[in-house]
Amino acid sequence: MEQKFHRKKSWTQASGSITRNCFPPCATCSPGGFDIPLAVRFSAPTFPRNPKPETHTTMFRFEHPEFLYGLAMLPILAVLFFIFIQWRKRAIRRFGSAALMARLMPEAARWKHTLKFSILLLALAFLITGWANPQWGTRWEKAKRMSTDVFIALDISNSMLAEDTPPNRLERAKKLAEDLVEKLKGERTGVILFAGSAYLQMPLTTDYAAAELFLRSANTGLAGTQGTAIGEAISLARRSFEENDKSHKALVLITDGEDHDSEAAQQVQSAKEEGVILFTIGVGTPEGSFIPFNYGAGQDYKRDESGQPVRSKLNEEMLIDLSEKGGGTYYHIDEGGKTVQALKERIGNLEKREMEVRQFSGYESYFQYFLAAGLLLLVAEFLISFRKDKWLEGRDMFG
Repeated sequence: MEQKFHRKKSWTQASGSITRNCFPPCATCSPGGFDIPLAVRFSAPTFPRNPKPETHTTMFRFEHPEFLYGLAMLPILAVLFFIFIQWRKRAIRRFGSAALMARLMPEAARWKHTLKFSILLLALAFLITGWANPQWGTRWEKAKRMSTDVFIALDISNSMLAEDTPPNRLERAKKLAEDLVEKLKGERTGVILFAGSAYLQMPLTTDYAAAELFLRSANTGLAGTQGTAIGEAISLARRSFEENDKSHKALVLITDGEDHDSEAAQQVQSAKEEGVILFTIGVGTPEGSFIPFNYGAGQDYKRDESGQPVRSKLNEEMLIDLSEKGGGTYYHIDEGGKTVQALKERIGNLEKREMEVRQFSGYESYFQYFLAAGLLLLVAEFLISFRKDKWLEGRDMFG
């Protein structure tokens, strides 16, 4: 059952060669436009129609951000200091009036307690920040990378709500797809969602966080029409890869294979001729399960015309056949981590092509400035005396 595999493409190249419709299609988007599903429109990054390379970008990060939790103790120390000051005032008043205490301790400067403590807090803030090591990266460099292009096509039809693969088919499929994206770092990855129609959710990119976001946000409500348009998903992937390349391209199809269209076999053959390797992952069981749906406060199962609950079954035979014709391999989702690892190895062994990427050449550390500022403040705090300065003599510390 093991065979060859191919396929690939990038966002900038994809943006100029294919048509994207919003998902689900609407009358407001411009022809050929690309819109983001309502479910993720306000949280997911959008892709520019004509992306331009960045010439200069500043990136900031902390090498050890976990150390910044130490800053949380500063307000606690401030509260404790305030409590101490109030206690100290009450203790002093027990010995006599403010005027009497001023005469007994003429050189004491009450306000210096607050000054010294404020300097100490500021010093700690600088030291903790320096410990976390703030870093800036402002230099871009061009680098060469060997990569395979991989599209993940995820079925979001209603049959994916069946619960024969707990918690349900769709949630298991999304989790596996996210794990696969994590394993495929280094490859360019794109996302296609399909039900009765197929939609390009994310062109090929190395932005793996965005890919995982799109997959995590997938749900059956995003589908404009119901069904399992496997053929259309394969066709969309073909158009989204680079047209002239006949290698380093792969399509991973995650579906239950139920109610598939008749074009699937033909599209698989065309994809193989164009160098696209098809891998299929079956979701569900051959015995199947009912498809639940909610209405109001209740829940029922999808029913046929006679009122009987519809049992959705995994069409494993069809998916095996498609993977064999597509030069790839069939896997079952219950194999979990083994499936992800096997796909990583298969895709990793495919022919790769060299592509140029822009990346930061490195980050510069600036911890030394924060540590120096913190140490200077500690020295200043140490040198400040609790006694009044000469120019303050004669002032009433308790007035």
